[in-house]
Amino acid sequence: MNLFVDSDLTCNDFLGGRRRLLQPRAGYRAGVDPVLLAASIPATCGHTVLELGCGAGAAILCLMARVPDLRGVGVELQPAYADLARRNAAANDAQLQVVEADLCALPSELKQQQFDHVIANPPYYLTGAHSPASDTGRSVALGEDTPLEAWIDVAAKRLAPRGYLHMIQKADRLPDMLAACAGRLGSAEVLPLAARIGRPAELVILRARKGGRAAFRLHAPLILHAGDRHENDGESYTNQVSAVLRDGAALTGFFNQ
Repeated sequence: MNLFVDSDLTCNDFLGGRRRLLQPRAGYRAGVDPVLLAASIPATCGHTVLELGCGAGAAILCLMARVPDLRGVGVELQPAYADLARRNAAANDAQLQVVEADLCALPSELKQQQFDHVIANPPYYLTGAHSPASDTGRSVALGEDTPLEAWIDVAAKRLAPRGYLHMIQKADRLPDMLAACAGRLGSAEVLPLAARIGRPAELVILRARKGGRAAFRLHAPLILHAGDRHENDGESYTNQVSAVLRDGAALTGFFNQ
């Protein structure tokens, strides 16, 4: 088992320094996507959260920074990233249990548990549909080997009644996600994420509820950057997105809270 050594890693600030996370120099590196996912989750103190495919822990650790006293469990297939998630949890004093496992073959102990929230940032691309990454860990993180239906099936089984799934994914995978929810989860809501005004959404956040019966809702897009074009090399995030990324704010005003 090859784990990351310190020379393989960088230490990066998230949430304006409220979280400092080790990430591989050459492997999969978290961007804004897991932070936005974490900000969309209406967790409260005492809730339980399971992240499928937690990587180095960016999403669930950002959520745990915003909401104290969560019980968090992360599942990660790749041993090096599971180890990194444990290191990041310890360095940030977060009570996160990391389970090294294939999400389709969870240990029996985990199969006996239910959670208030399940979150996931599955690989965005079908295997073979993107340029191969030179780093194996990055390739696994980006290329889908496990179908989206399996991710949603596992999430539905691990959710407590009335619990929520939140998943961020490429917009063109939305039909697959909604099809997978049928018969498993209801009250589906979709928040498109668009880079700028007038641009098509490239990503979506799906929220669905176990036992939910509300009608489907498609929300107006969250615009990430101010203005209709890139004009300089500085940051141009909208105030709301900047508050999420820099201050650890919740993403409000879109999903039903």
